[in-house]
Amino acid sequence: MAAPPPIDRLSSLLERFRVRAHLFHNGPLCGTTTFAAEPGRGFLHVLRRGEMVVTHAARGGAPRKLVVKEPSLLFYPRPLTHHFHNAPVEGSDFVCATLDFDGGETHPLARALPPLIRLPLREVEGLEQSLALLFSETLRVQCGHRLLADRLFEVVLIQLLRWLLDHPAQSELPPGLLTGLGDPRLARVLVGLHERPGEPWPLEQMAREAGLSRSAFAQRFREVVGTTPADYLALWRLSIAQAQLRGGASVKTIADALGYANASALSRVFAQKLGVSPREWLAARRLPR
Repeated sequence: MAAPPPIDRLSSLLERFRVRAHLFHNGPLCGTTTFAAEPGRGFLHVLRRGEMVVTHAARGGAPRKLVVKEPSLLFYPRPLTHHFHNAPVEGSDFVCATLDFDGGETHPLARALPPLIRLPLREVEGLEQSLALLFSETLRVQCGHRLLADRLFEVVLIQLLRWLLDHPAQSELPPGLLTGLGDPRLARVLVGLHERPGEPWPLEQMAREAGLSRSAFAQRFREVVGTTPADYLALWRLSIAQAQLRGGASVKTIADALGYANASALSRVFAQKLGVSPREWLAARRLPR
């Protein structure tokens, strides 16, 4: 039997839920530098040369103390205050970017990833070319260098996510979105859900996409993704609904696009999963903080 054609597991996710990078530091750091947690904001740090110590507060989910002894990526997908000690003090071998996730804590990647991912640069094939261009853009001021550096950070992030998908055993990720996309059979189903969320998607169709029986598919999905196929689809639709509500779409328009019979049906699912109606949820987001 011929192998199924490869599929793009990331584009539909990142096109619908953007992650925007913004370069804010390059060059040396002295002493202890603190990066404070802000709602909806992550960080991507690139240590290209040298060593440093990273510390985190207790109960944040990341190690209290981490010693980085080789060139590495440090990826914080969710707000988490962290401190760098004895970071590089010479040269321009250290760059940092903030990551703004569309929807903040509701972004699928922000929910699915652990608080911190550390990955040695040597592990990621092809990363050195991207980093060479990124560091060259930070060494001197040229027209558009900040915009280009921002885009290059986004390229590095995609390369990091691609590595996580292609190395599920080494990634040690908890069950969730990325572990599902790392499973060849489940990935075909998840990409279908991501690209066509308004279709009915009965269990039989999902199992057929995966090339498994209904029972085998349901068990595998729960073990790898950590939830049932129906619950995953409902939460994916709600993530889209939240994004569209923030963009000003009406509940009826969103319900039609996501395959619900009417606005009331969407509102019921919204209340069941999130505890509030769509309008109450949106009103809470508009309150001053």
